[in-house]
Amino acid sequence: MSITPEALEAEFSLSTAATRLDFLSRRDNGDTTLNTVRDDDDEDSWASLKATDTQLDVHESLELLALGEVVARKAHDSRLVGIRAALRGGAGWEEIARALGVTPEEAWDAFRDAVAQQLDSDAAAAARELAGSRPGR
Repeated sequence: MSITPEALEAEFSLSTAATRLDFLSRRDNGDTTLNTVRDDDDEDSWASLKATDTQLDVHESLELLALGEVVARKAHDSRLVGIRAALRGGAGWEEIARALGVTPEEAWDAFRDAVAQQLDSDAAAAARELAGSRPGR
């Protein structure tokens, strides 16, 4: 299996990708020391297993990177759904912009771009009408 965002995106839903990403990121201790050998006095004790640090292997590390991209892409794609729902519910561009951490103009522009990229012509026309005019005009 090729470890690319495109390959994993087809395989994982957003929630599954996020869960796997969380699992892998929690498993790695972040240690940057290479080729370290542990010398435990009591190798047979359960405490030594608990104290063992975990590092991801190369495959898992690449999977972690690709899953991060998958989650980012899928979350970004949900922006259109969220903005449309907020507009239908009566939210204004100031509120939507605050929720996105951007200016109202940037939120409106991002919405228009997503509409153009993700919706067919009929749905895009309805979404543009729902959006109204660009804030600040």
